[in-house]
Amino acid sequence: MVLLKVSPWKGVIQFRKRGKLGPKYIGPFRVISRVGKVAYRLDLPAELIQIRNTFHVSQLRKCLVDDPASVPLEDIQVDDSLNYIERPVVILDRKTKTLRNIVVQLVKV
Repeated sequence: MVLLKVSPWKGVIQFRKRGKLGPKYIGPFRVISRVGKVAYRLDLPAELIQIRNTFHVSQLRKCLVDDPASVPLEDIQVDDSLNYIERPVVILDRKTKTLRNIVVQLVKV
């Protein structure tokens, strides 16, 4: 399983967000075969049918999640007996610092 780099397709496909917070890689996709020394053929979904399915290794990243080991979120059940205990917070120390004509209160908890 590998992840596929998004950047070469900026003009072809619009993904969720652009810029810094946009996804760098999409996937995971299954590797079908190796083509030559530095290229791989991937099993792409129907949404990406207009894109060629052979990619250079520089466009791929190894996916660290193994399919049988991953658990879908729908299968996770939370026990109702789990509860949160609220503990009181103790203020240990207070200081006042002046930073460029601004007084800043510092509190150590």
